Amino acid sequence: MCTLDVEAIDRHAVDLGESWAVDHAARLVALVDRIADGLTYDRDVLTWAAHLHDWGAFAAYRRDGVDHATRSAEVVRTEVLPGLDLPDAAVDVLLEAIVRHDYRDPLPVVSPEALLLREADMLDLVGVVGLSRELAWGPNDLDACYRRIRSRRDGIRGRHTLPEARRIAERRIARMDVCLGWFEDEVGGAD
Repeated sequence: MCTLDVEAIDRHAVDLGESWAVDHAARLVALVDRIADGLTYDRDVLTWAAHLHDWGAFAAYRRDGVDHATRSAEVVRTEVLPGLDLPDAAVDVLLEAIVRHDYRDPLPVVSPEALLLREADMLDLVGVVGLSRELAWGPNDLDACYRRIRSRRDGIRGRHTLPEARRIAERRIARMDVCLGWFEDEVGGAD
């Protein structure tokens, strides 16, 4: 029987000062519901992955020089899996989804859970939410944030493979382009 539940995981994230991850995970699960059209996947494993995939980015767990996705999988192996009663196959899928979620990872995914998490995570990094996330992360340097926003947008554009994810991404990136255009106008002195 599982001794941990998603609510306990979320409470721990909040206790660590990382409440952003709880909201992010909720958005990812909702996005998966929209983009999974026709894919068969384990919703429980996907939900766990959505709530755990960024733990390696938390200040309490982050390690210099270690990719946050890799670090997240390490934390899950040592701190979360002992409290879960998951079959080995589900553990493998969970860890793959966590390790492969980042859009910068060039390796293909195997499981539908990993594909869905990666595509949903990319969607949450573009559009107005993506812009807002980048600005919230700081630093208080508009030029640095602007460069990061453009780099992330350009790195994600055209990467979605699922039909509904592509449609959502196109709309969100178009909104992002408009906002960036307004930013460029205002920085350039236009009103």
